[in-house]
Amino acid sequence: MGVVIFGVIALYLIVSLVVVVLVARAAKKSGKSPWRWGGAAALVMYLLVFWDHIPTVVAHKYYCEKEAGFWMYKTVEKWKQENPRMAESFVAAKGAPSNRQGDMDNYTDTYFLNQRFNWIVKHNGQFLFNRWRHEQVVMDSNSGEVLARYIDFSTSQIRRQAGWSGWKMWLDVRHCSDGANDEGKMGQFMLQAKDPLKGSKQ
Repeated sequence: MGVVIFGVIALYLIVSLVVVVLVARAAKKSGKSPWRWGGAAALVMYLLVFWDHIPTVVAHKYYCEKEAGFWMYKTVEKWKQENPRMAESFVAAKGAPSNRQGDMDNYTDTYFLNQRFNWIVKHNGQFLFNRWRHEQVVMDSNSGEVLARYIDFSTSQIRRQAGWSGWKMWLDVRHCSDGANDEGKMGQFMLQAKDPLKGSKQ
């Protein structure tokens, strides 16, 4: 599929070049500026396909700087100190028991890690300029207290499925600049919350 898309893009570039040359020649014959009219033709051919590229990049950068990141409000060890009796009886859930609310594009998955901790994964979009929002929290299901939160943004023409995110491949950005690292931190925190006694057993 990628080869086909690159072939189509190459063909479009060739057609665009031909259009620009023809417009420039026609402008010159009419006594008009070939550079001005050729440039205008090039801009039109560019915008026909790439009109949303720059706005997408700007919007992604803005929301990454404004909202994205990883925050640990309370360590698992601190929670164990505050709940010593409960911490001693933790049993990690076997498999991956979960519950989904929503559809394929906008959903909230709740994973039941053990008696007290839930891992909540949210996926929302598509927002203006090909933007998708990703959020994860580890929460005390009894008190509703959030121990850790991870927020990230991606961009793509359509919702990513099996590696395919639409023919506008230049819009495919999976994370904010630190998003992959923050996601890793969230994954480590989730594993600690799933089996808080693991560190104590070692």
